[in-house]
Amino acid sequence: MSQRIIIAGGGTGGHIFPAIAVANAIKSVAPNASILFVGAQGKMEMEKVPQAGYHIKGLSIAGFNRSSLVKNIGLPFKLIKSFLQVRKILRQFKPNAVFGVGGYSSYPVLRMAQASGIDTYLHESNAFAGKSNILLGKKAKKIFVAAAGMETFFAAEKLMVTGNPVRSSIANITATAAQGKSEFGLDPNKPVLFVMGGSLGAKSINEAIASNLPALEAAGVQLLWQTGKPFLAEAKLAALGKSNIWVGDFITDMPLAYAAADVVISRSGAMSVAELCMVAKPTIFVPYPFAAEDHQTANAMALVNQQAAMLITNHDAKDKLVSTALQLITDVELCKQLSFNIKKMAKPNADVTIAKFILQHIK
Repeated sequence: MSQRIIIAGGGTGGHIFPAIAVANAIKSVAPNASILFVGAQGKMEMEKVPQAGYHIKGLSIAGFNRSSLVKNIGLPFKLIKSFLQVRKILRQFKPNAVFGVGGYSSYPVLRMAQASGIDTYLHESNAFAGKSNILLGKKAKKIFVAAAGMETFFAAEKLMVTGNPVRSSIANITATAAQGKSEFGLDPNKPVLFVMGGSLGAKSINEAIASNLPALEAAGVQLLWQTGKPFLAEAKLAALGKSNIWVGDFITDMPLAYAAADVVISRSGAMSVAELCMVAKPTIFVPYPFAAEDHQTANAMALVNQQAAMLITNHDAKDKLVSTALQLITDVELCKQLSFNIKKMAKPNADVTIAKFILQHIK
């Protein structure tokens, strides 16, 4: 039986890397399965998916621009063009299942697949479902979710709680702390604060770090700083001449970065939370306050309420973030407690669970 699967979506690492994790799981269960990714032209999936060894087709689609209404004039034309592109892709690839991971490029692919009678599956990573997933969920065969309680958005009989897929390289880190620190040119004998603001960076976190570099240096703490592209030049300038800092816009080898980290500062997108639970690092979350339904705060509070993480608001980041991180990194007992509790909240094997379900139900 032919197993031909399209995986659609992207836009951010929070959509792309879980999609790649599921693709890898599909290939491990069914090595002969054919997988094609579909994303949005110009978005990071067009780079990251081929790096992972998969083919991807890009759609001429764009999201709604809230800051400049003028830029939305061409949206209807882009949407129509993307539907025509999807029709051609479906006709040529002939998938017998389509899996959507979110991001605006997933909508036309799953919508057209549903209209063509092809089985579709969704993954919703957050506690609040996105609008396109809610619409697509009406005709989806199964909806994989991170946690229970999603009946508000989807039909209960379609739900399957799997957790969020984490790349196996992160779920099964083999590198030591010394190897991780060495990879980034850092001293194996000094603590490392790993700062990551998601794949696109986080302005408030970056600004808080940049204005407190002398305090980190004075405390003997090293910095592994993933800035995202918008802040890279400013960060490099701030870090100039400081040997205790590694700066880059994006880290490809995240397992080594997690291995190097003693304490992590992060946004609380669903996928960052899932990864940090898996690697069990003491973490300070700074939720992005403008996420839909403030879901990042909800994600972080689920851990904070279990004494599994700390939280600093976006508003307080400039004044409190670095001082809190320095207190945590020297508090061995608190680090142990946070690490122990966050590990209990991990949901391993989500990628394999999703892959096996899709493969078992291919007609």
